[in-house]
Amino acid sequence: MQELSKHVYMETGYAGVTLGAINWPHGLVLIDSPFRAEDARSWRSALLNMGGGVDRIMVNLDAHLDRTLGARAMDSTIVAHEKMADVFRNRPVTFKTQGSETGSEWEMHNGLGSIRWAVPEITFTDRLYIHWNDNPLLLEYHPGPATGAIWAILPGEKIAFLGDAVVPNQPPYLASADIPAWITALELILAPEYRDYLLVSGRGGLIAQQQIRDQINFLNEISAQILKLGGRGINPEETAALVPGLVRQFKTGHLPESQFEQRLKYGLKQYYIRHYRPNSEPIEE
Repeated sequence: MQELSKHVYMETGYAGVTLGAINWPHGLVLIDSPFRAEDARSWRSALLNMGGGVDRIMVNLDAHLDRTLGARAMDSTIVAHEKMADVFRNRPVTFKTQGSETGSEWEMHNGLGSIRWAVPEITFTDRLYIHWNDNPLLLEYHPGPATGAIWAILPGEKIAFLGDAVVPNQPPYLASADIPAWITALELILAPEYRDYLLVSGRGGLIAQQQIRDQINFLNEISAQILKLGGRGINPEETAALVPGLVRQFKTGHLPESQFEQRLKYGLKQYYIRHYRPNSEPIEE
């Protein structure tokens, strides 16, 4: 666990997403959760040693399975954007963790079993302030990378948890993306307002502004190529031809190249269907 500021922590040691914790006298604010049960137990144990107030809430930065599968195990009141809550209303009550090939990290781990969703109890549309300290936490809607994508911002400490807005050193998730809105959000992070902030990626810990520019360039490349394919009216499966050229831009680390390829293959197909064949196939959130 890395301390970013007094009472603000980041954890990158668990499979899946980067976690955050804000330990205020009133209580504990968690940013996302591990998806494996043993990791959830370990994370909860680490948090117990921090002291602080007795109340606890957890913020989900979007609806992606990597950050929501383990939410129930954290035993917290969940806060999220209203569009994320809509996603859960359209999902089965229990999720069977098998048979998916989206390139998500949870798919690389066996033994997750059937999981009952933890539906958000508090939702909002544009902004929500949590006043558990003199310097409140701001939750702010920034569409683009995923359904119900938000940022968790501490203006007083100049720290922002950005979720999947920036995914360094690996392909982004595209299945439910809105690339123009995503690029608009990224350009905002490059504005002077965030120049002195510690920026936390939901999948890579602290990031630099160059990584934001790299993300914008990659999204522009994808947008241009998909636009070209859409003009030709191709079948969605043909978007897989883009994958070899795109995946070469990433060096594999803790994830194998095959996982990157599958993530792009699935994401490009779903993105293409969403924008060019909206009535042809059902799309999974």
